[in-house]
Amino acid sequence: MKRTATANWKGSGKEGSGKLLTQSGVIKNKNYDYRSRFEDGVYTNPEELIAAAHAGCFSMKLSFVLGAAGFTPNRIETKCTITLENGTITGSHLEVRAKVPKLKAKDFPQYAEEAKANCPVSKALNTNISMEAQLVKSFKVAQA
Repeated sequence: MKRTATANWKGSGKEGSGKLLTQSGVIKNKNYDYRSRFEDGVYTNPEELIAAAHAGCFSMKLSFVLGAAGFTPNRIETKCTITLENGTITGSHLEVRAKVPKLKAKDFPQYAEEAKANCPVSKALNTNISMEAQLVKSFKVAQA
């Protein structure tokens, strides 16, 4: 499988702007610029998209890992924070909470670690990946 995305950039690095488009059309002509990346701009940016990709990939991989162990999660919620310092991605931090019937809390971290080590996005990132993993009984509405 191959997936594509296209970036169209106009102008200088600081004053210019660009638009992003994904093959699926889910992201269609979404703006990005210097301010959205390095200051307080309102558009998306590459690091936000990497965070979304890592959170989504990890959650799906954790579901597969749990399934292979005989557990079906009711819900997995993963927040990913990508850190950009001096023009370099220096870390990806995963905060995962999951509700998994019949799974003991003491056993959950091993499944989360396996998913972290083996999700394709984790493997693609050349950075430190940290994680907090928690098995929960219920969920409150989470914010991005």
